[in-house]
Amino acid sequence: MNGDPTGTAHAHRPFCSIIPPHVLDKLAQSDDPRRFEPARRTLEHDGSLRTRRRITAVRGIAATTPLGIPADTPQRTIYDAGHLTRLPGTRIRGEGDAPGTDATVNRAHAGLGATFDLFLKVYGRHSIDDCGLPLNATVHYGEEYNNAFWDGEQMVFGDGDGEIFLDFTIPVDVIGHELTHGVTQHTANLEYYGQSGALNESLSDVFGSLIKQYALGQTAAEANWLIGEGLLAPGIHGTALRSMKQPGSAYDDPHLGKDPQPSTMKDYVRTSRDNGGVHINSGIPNHAFYLLATGLGGNAWERAGKVWYAALTSGELTPDADFADFARQTAKTVRALYGDGDETRAVLKAWAQVGVPTS
Repeated sequence: MNGDPTGTAHAHRPFCSIIPPHVLDKLAQSDDPRRFEPARRTLEHDGSLRTRRRITAVRGIAATTPLGIPADTPQRTIYDAGHLTRLPGTRIRGEGDAPGTDATVNRAHAGLGATFDLFLKVYGRHSIDDCGLPLNATVHYGEEYNNAFWDGEQMVFGDGDGEIFLDFTIPVDVIGHELTHGVTQHTANLEYYGQSGALNESLSDVFGSLIKQYALGQTAAEANWLIGEGLLAPGIHGTALRSMKQPGSAYDDPHLGKDPQPSTMKDYVRTSRDNGGVHINSGIPNHAFYLLATGLGGNAWERAGKVWYAALTSGELTPDADFADFARQTAKTVRALYGDGDETRAVLKAWAQVGVPTS
């Protein structure tokens, strides 16, 4: 599907955000207006965007992405929404421009570059669509907007409310997570519901974490495997949004609630909320990848990451692929890449530990 000029690979463009609805729902029930007002505004805005994306997909009028010219350097443009919700906003920084005084703009620019670097230098992928797609991002979006999202064409970052969430450009893995939704959109095009949606979310967490590890030069053993570290405001009881090492342990806070992620199929959560629990059950394939990467050792973006990337881009996953479908594809992929050695045994063991069959 890469670079499909017909646009068929682009028809399914869900609204993919880093903060799940169940967290915002919890905050919206607070008695403190400093917490419930930003959460309610964010929920209302996100709901309208989801509806708009769904209508666009049903009508089949999602814009196709023009084919770009693959290059070994990114083409980044950062816009400032000025706390409004009109996109893209005012152009602030383009490719080759010197850093300015706005730290948010500089972090967004650097995060887009870190994402581009991993996919190009490790996996030979030229930007999100493998055809040199320009990387555009809008910062300072909305009023105390508690989210960041990929809208099918560009990145958007809120500033957070300062009470629960800080600036959404702070964690580079959040930037990488959202841009990876674009990679999935242009490859397997996984449906954003149930297990395929949770797999979609997990792939974004996996590559978001790898982008962070690659940028910091961390081995699998040195990494903390947290997603969104640094995003929670001081005083919030938690370390991040999610933990791939220990799903369900990222936060336990009276305002946010308890991290609901399971680590194995034994605790799989069946719910109609959050598109069938896409941000919840993603903990299961997340943990499988963590077990694989730490089991193999060394740099996670190398053997473990190459198996996951090759499986995602194989062209053999259907949009409704579930965990078992992806596990079987990784088993097939690792054998093709490495034969029946340590890598294959590690992949089979990781999936077995989380209760997902590979045959």
